[in-house]
Amino acid sequence: MISQEEYDNTISELNVNQADYDLIKAQIDKTEIRAPFSGVVGLRSVSEGSYVTTSTVMARLQNFNSLKVDFSIPERYSASVKTGDDLEFKISGSSNVFKAKVYAIEPKIDPGTRTLQIRAICSSAYKELIPGAFANVELNLKQTSNAILIPTVSIVPELKGQKVYIYKSGIVVPQNVELGTREETRVQIISGLSLGDTVITSGILQIRPNSKVNISEFN
Repeated sequence: MISQEEYDNTISELNVNQADYDLIKAQIDKTEIRAPFSGVVGLRSVSEGSYVTTSTVMARLQNFNSLKVDFSIPERYSASVKTGDDLEFKISGSSNVFKAKVYAIEPKIDPGTRTLQIRAICSSAYKELIPGAFANVELNLKQTSNAILIPTVSIVPELKGQKVYIYKSGIVVPQNVELGTREETRVQIISGLSLGDTVITSGILQIRPNSKVNISEFN
């Protein structure tokens, strides 16, 4: 049994002690650094006893369970890609093909490069993948069935378009063609050729229309 005054003084003292406790606990918590995710710590940038601030880089923590792949595509393909598209990529030093999925697309074309920035995520933990590595990305924007592909060396540019030389009954016949998608060594023919046509791929500079030729090799 105590008076109201003594009770109020005791409560005030308790609150002061609780505030001191919270302050000391907060100061102790500042001596520990906890990451919001688990990962692998890299090289240490500070030594024991060093004075650090919130802007001091002490070490880098990498999460290998969910790696992001950043790349760009030309703006003419911007309407062909969407969130959720699958892609494949390779890195130097490994022959494996890794898979990822597009999960974010920049809503603006880069005015400097005229490209669209895309970000994909690789959710599988591949041991060969290291954050920061350069990747060759293959993104399938469109699939065409029964496409006609010929070597790019067989294309002859002209003032009004493109043409190829085809072999018919022992003679050379020029044929105007319309080109589609290009690859490193092949190009798609949209119109001008049919399945079964024999396209001449070598000796193009020496042949002339309607000249007789002998085919020595079929590709």
